[in-house]
Amino acid sequence: MSLNKFYASLNSQLEGLLSAERDWLANTANASALLFMVMEDINWAGFYLLHGDELRLGPFQGRPACTRIPVGAGVCGKAVYSGEPQLVDDVHQFPGHIACDAVSASEVVIPLYTAGERCLGVLDVDSPRIARFTEADLLGLQAFTQVLLSASEIPMD
Repeated sequence: MSLNKFYASLNSQLEGLLSAERDWLANTANASALLFMVMEDINWAGFYLLHGDELRLGPFQGRPACTRIPVGAGVCGKAVYSGEPQLVDDVHQFPGHIACDAVSASEVVIPLYTAGERCLGVLDVDSPRIARFTEADLLGLQAFTQVLLSASEIPMD
């Protein structure tokens, strides 16, 4: 299956999964579970949620993770600081990488923005394989986060 078809199917599954639920926390939990269930060669999928000047661990699937990441630190913190998604082929070569799981070798991080341009946090997906993620994965996961954001009632704080 091509990546475009994979992500079209994934996003359709997410829409169905979230169709009867608007709760942000429940929806991020189910979104991370869905990613972990269907994506190959990943060892972590989840969310870090923005609280002031730090990201705090949110719903995820995988091994225990770092609980707090300062904005600007590591791959997740850089995504929030820059406002840009991060596609990292080798996390061990990323300046300031935070090793929450020594098994992780590559990573893709998508910042989550409301329509009003408020940052909520990030979607973080890790793989034990170097260069696991492509531009097609980045685009597919960006579309995935838009489905999540559209289906959810976003908390005010």
